[in-house]
Amino acid sequence: MKAQEQKPQNYRREQASSAGSQRIASQPVARHGESSLANRPRAKAFDRLIARRILSTLGNPDIRFRLWDGSELQVAGDASSPLLWFRDRRAMYGTLVNPELHFGDLYSEGRIEVEGELQELLEHVYHGIQKRGDPSPVKSWSDRVSRRMKKNTLNRAAENIHHHYDIGNDFYRLWLDAPYMQYTCAYYPDPSMSLEQAQQAKLHHVCRKLQLKPGDSVVEAGCGWGGLARFMAEHYGVTVRAYNISRKQVAFARETARQQDLTGRVEYVLDDYRNISGRYDVFVSVGMLEHVGVEQYAELGRVIGNCLKNPGRGLIHSIGRNRPKPLNAWIEQRIFPGAYPPTLREAAEIFESNGLSVLDIENLRRHYALTLRDWLQRYRGHEAQVREMHDERFVRAWRLYLAGSQAAFSVGELQLFQWVFTQGCNNDIPWSRSYQYPGHDPLSAAG
Repeated sequence: MKAQEQKPQNYRREQASSAGSQRIASQPVARHGESSLANRPRAKAFDRLIARRILSTLGNPDIRFRLWDGSELQVAGDASSPLLWFRDRRAMYGTLVNPELHFGDLYSEGRIEVEGELQELLEHVYHGIQKRGDPSPVKSWSDRVSRRMKKNTLNRAAENIHHHYDIGNDFYRLWLDAPYMQYTCAYYPDPSMSLEQAQQAKLHHVCRKLQLKPGDSVVEAGCGWGGLARFMAEHYGVTVRAYNISRKQVAFARETARQQDLTGRVEYVLDDYRNISGRYDVFVSVGMLEHVGVEQYAELGRVIGNCLKNPGRGLIHSIGRNRPKPLNAWIEQRIFPGAYPPTLREAAEIFESNGLSVLDIENLRRHYALTLRDWLQRYRGHEAQVREMHDERFVRAWRLYLAGSQAAFSVGELQLFQWVFTQGCNNDIPWSRSYQYPGHDPLSAAG
């Protein structure tokens, strides 16, 4: 495998974006066995008090704590519970100051270790936080203010996409599905499906919901590596214009379409969705809404209304939440800048303010947990290659990101919504959902 052309400078630069982060992440990645526990300073009574304070803040989850001197404590669980190990005193105090942000940085630095399954430990933490209840009014207020201050302008959107998606195609190719490189939730009608099978099932599921037929014109907002556009053209006989602002993804998509002789049926446009032009039978967006920002939802709805023929139809697929809450601070700052998963009420602004009629909403949360399980398993199997491309901090950061995301979907902290909608008064729609599930006989369950 050839090393990719661009080292992950974005991640390292973001790590040092504040004085607090510089202080916490000032030491190199720790190595197991580099110093014996006997040579480390003893934990004091006050240290153990702080450790219990952290556990309380996390809702006393079923995990064990190990301090730098080897001493352990736990509030719940048993000896089989996953273990969180602070390898030095400053790592624990940094976690107390800002748990969301500093935990991720310290794990990436190797100053926090986990014994047992990382994803399992994070599930316990999420359960503890959910059990603890709502955040303080001050925290809720600051979250709302923070969202309003981060308006997703054209320039900021391009910077955010570059940070996450232009890491390099070789990196993503290591652990995404081979045929279509889908970096969005797969669909597992049978949980025993392989990742490739589930991603192709997702593509068919989207196309059936859109009721695609030969000759339809489709516009796609945020096309990733172009897999959905090629799939629609190849399997459903449509023509597609797909918009994306990631240069590396668009270059990959164009070259792949050329190799598959699809350039006459699929066009990849390096531009923002706000600059979509033309009129189409179908609008589709899979995995872009998270990048749009709530303040731009009405504008997105206007773009959709202007580009759809009457009566047109569309589908939006996005990570979401059951109630408003920003993305985890570490993920938002280090991995996925500018991202925000909306609630159903927030996303309704797209449709309500533009006369779009919602026909169907489906929640595929558990399917995303399975998708992330498969991504994490593949990623772990290729960590040596990722380390050659990047460095140990990057390896650990993305391991935490994937494991944490799997945990969030497993416990219901995150949702995955698909909205199907149409423009205006469209009576040419099916009477039931049976068209979404081929082979299903709507009379088979009749008594």
